[in-house]
Amino acid sequence: MTRGRTLAALTAVAAVALSACDPTPDPAPSPSPSPPSTTTTTTTTSGPTPGSTGTGDQNGSLGTCPVFPADNAWNTDVSGSPVHPSSDAYITNILANGGDYLHADFGGGGAYGIPYVTVPGTQPKVPVEFVDWPDESDPGPYPIPLGAPIEGGGDRHVIAVDRGACVLYELYNATPLADRWQASNGARFDLRSNALRPLGWTSADAAGLPIFAGLVRYDEVAAGRIPHALRFTVNATQRGYILPATHWASSSTDPNRPPMGLRLRLKASYDISRFTGQSRVVLEALKRYGMIVADNGSNWFITGAADSRWNDTDLNQLKTVPGSAFEVVDTGPVRTR
Repeated sequence: MTRGRTLAALTAVAAVALSACDPTPDPAPSPSPSPPSTTTTTTTTSGPTPGSTGTGDQNGSLGTCPVFPADNAWNTDVSGSPVHPSSDAYITNILANGGDYLHADFGGGGAYGIPYVTVPGTQPKVPVEFVDWPDESDPGPYPIPLGAPIEGGGDRHVIAVDRGACVLYELYNATPLADRWQASNGARFDLRSNALRPLGWTSADAAGLPIFAGLVRYDEVAAGRIPHALRFTVNATQRGYILPATHWASSSTDPNRPPMGLRLRLKASYDISRFTGQSRVVLEALKRYGMIVADNGSNWFITGAADSRWNDTDLNQLKTVPGSAFEVVDTGPVRTR
């Protein structure tokens, strides 16, 4: 992965991509609505629908597929990037609107987190009926097995990676029917491209971002290194976004609230020598790649894949990391249209 990229370089990547193209959630603006934000602080995964066939390979290999190019914003090392001039104001606002400590929103023997499956390039595609935001959804069919696992709780995300074509498919509020998926909306991402969603469009995530790119995945943690930024939520956001986000989910014009796409990193001065195992790998990633605001939800909750191999005792060390140990990275202007 590219190391020590400058702000100018990061902005250039976003520009190229453009040319190629929660306990109390905030209301979404018109005319570009957002999927409702998370309304619970933990999520559980549900199994295949009775009678369905095919589940995909949960937590399977991506084969030769990258998770976006090395110069993608998600994969950019921001450990040397400048601190945002409003960093203190953003952090103060987040802390004033909810919890004070980091939290791993995954674990529980695989009960918590967002599941994903990988499928071969020969996976049959099935129709998808979009019932709420079809105008901001990539049309089906999608190669997502009707028996694929569904995130529990209110959001019911479904994620699949076609490891043959290297394409990511994500659904929000999804339900399998006899012969198709029904979902509020859906998005497709070419994992070999830096292309963003059209400006103003949501995705299966409120910020218009790919969920999969920001998950804490067990295979990476087991290898001792997470080479990308992480997805996290905050309780209250503003009506604006920073690339690579393309959508807001708030009517508030308070400039001290974090916009979607705001990137935070763990301060270099924060001592992580006492942390061990899985939590240590997560914190090292937060120092180098940081985490990106992707949705309204519980403060400081970072998202991971549902996996039975997580060690909850180990991950609970993260609950001792205060939000005040983070700072905001300057990765570009807030957009309001």
